[in-house]
Amino acid sequence: MQTSYQSIWAELRQTSFSQGWTDAGGINTRYLHCGDRAAPALILLHGVGGHAEAYVRNLKSHGRHFSTWAIDMIGHGWTDLATRDLEIPAYIDHLLRFMDAQRIERASFSGESLGGWVAARMAIDHPDRVERLVLNTAGGSQADPVVMERLKTLSLQAATDPSWNFIKARVEWLMADKSKAYDDLIATRQAIYSRPGMAAAMKHNMVLQDMETRLRNLLRAEDYACITAPTLVLWTSHDPTANVAEGRRIASMIPGALFTVMEGCGHWPQFEDAQVFNRIHLAFLLGGHVPEAVAAGG
Repeated sequence: MQTSYQSIWAELRQTSFSQGWTDAGGINTRYLHCGDRAAPALILLHGVGGHAEAYVRNLKSHGRHFSTWAIDMIGHGWTDLATRDLEIPAYIDHLLRFMDAQRIERASFSGESLGGWVAARMAIDHPDRVERLVLNTAGGSQADPVVMERLKTLSLQAATDPSWNFIKARVEWLMADKSKAYDDLIATRQAIYSRPGMAAAMKHNMVLQDMETRLRNLLRAEDYACITAPTLVLWTSHDPTANVAEGRRIASMIPGALFTVMEGCGHWPQFEDAQVFNRIHLAFLLGGHVPEAVAAGG
């Protein structure tokens, strides 16, 4: 029996969504949007080297409750490519410009990897713009040279030679279940990485994998302690960047944070196991009981 073709766009069947570009203070910024724009805003942030398709399996369910935005951050996806090194303040500046362009005064944020790093910094520096916060296998809490070198090597190689096998290896690195690296997802990333200028831009994107740069951008205990937004730290059993103990440590530094672990997933739990992720995620964002989560000290 032939199995059905697995496609990222099949996730958007029977879903009203839009793709668009907006002038975010001079940065041409691409987004996917789902939901009523009058509803409370939710902004989803991908990881380094990523793009908005990281959230195609989450748009439909979240669009029922929120004005849901998955954006290509500066230097990524189909947004304007970087012409200078991108440290965390550059991402924050871009995010604020995007919010202002869309007249979003306040939003909930959910970020994966680099996106979690940016979302946490947003909650620290601009608490008036943040309603709720989800840190999903988030970066920014440590500097592991082995992980940093692996991520940098894979990403630069994929952008320099965007062949199918290199892109496939980069996508598979995200997943515990390698079968979730759909051909359609690989093809989408291959098209993005083949953009003119992407090889040079990727070097700007990867500066946070250089030790000196990373250390001056790291979030420390005193930074996490400043987060006042209700926060969920979501980790996975097979995250390739840090173990569960690191996720729990992050949660312990944020006042009142909840902590949960998704089993059998790698760095993209929102994609690998969308059904479980959506259930946990929405329960938290809607202010309800999150049965899988415990207090950070629990």
